Amino acid sequence: MRATYEIEPPAWGETLAILQSVSLADGPAAVRARVVEVAGARVTVEFPALEDGCTVEQLLATCIAGEWADRGDVESCRLVEVEWPRGFPGPAFPAAPGVTVGAIVKPALGLTPHEAAEVAGELAAGGAVLVKDDELQQSSPERVRAIGAAIPEHVLYAANVSGADADAIVEAGARALMVNAFLVGLGSIPRLRAYGLPIFVHRVGSSFLRRGGAVSVSARVLAELTRLLGADYVQVGSFSPRTFDTDDEVREQIAAARPATAVIGGGVGAENAAEQLERAGTRDGVMLLLGSAAYAHPGGVREGVADAMRRTA
Repeated sequence: MRATYEIEPPAWGETLAILQSVSLADGPAAVRARVVEVAGARVTVEFPALEDGCTVEQLLATCIAGEWADRGDVESCRLVEVEWPRGFPGPAFPAAPGVTVGAIVKPALGLTPHEAAEVAGELAAGGAVLVKDDELQQSSPERVRAIGAAIPEHVLYAANVSGADADAIVEAGARALMVNAFLVGLGSIPRLRAYGLPIFVHRVGSSFLRRGGAVSVSARVLAELTRLLGADYVQVGSFSPRTFDTDDEVREQIAAARPATAVIGGGVGAENAAEQLERAGTRDGVMLLLGSAAYAHPGGVREGVADAMRRTA
């Protein structure tokens, strides 16, 4: 397994290699990481200890969020590319062809299960093929049962199991699961795979890795990792000023998400739905996720979703 970093000064890559493997310069050679290529500031490090498989937590501690990020003797270090080890599950439910539309149940907090079900029913009636709870709303079995009864069988309701009793939510009839994996732990993604349901991974929390200034991780790496760990729906930001991603970063995340569904969300509504797809440069395997913008539509939330559907047809 290899990881490429942009490091200043590049010579610090040797320190990183020792630090993230044996800790001591004279440690066992068989598992000692080593610098295999230097091209300007780009330094590629090989990690022999991870070649025969590893846990998610070992991978994270080694090259994603390792002690290298704590060090005071390096000017800057950004992880930009990874040749991933084999053995991670990847998505179980590949993206549907073409463009799909999903929507978030709003307000984020304060709705009773019955009220949430009414909103979800309107979103589904407008054409959303997936409705999900906001990252702030921890779902409950009561909410799952109410929403499940209000939407057609072909529509997925992604219940937020972050910190919740996933067993109870699945038993209540959940059709999909959402998790704030960057907050509760990326290892939660493959563990949720055991339920056999589609998994929507919210990216809340990932911005602290992405926007860390001198020490950070690229958008591409985090999107790839999310998909490899088992996400069926991978959030990729949007071409809207609501998210901080550059256009190129959104496009590289869309590519990294395949064959999972790349979810374009954040400031997306009927008024800019067509523009989002044009700037994405693809109309295959992507979902436009509508949030607050759909609720501001003059025709109401159902029409907000339907209007977005028409504009992306």
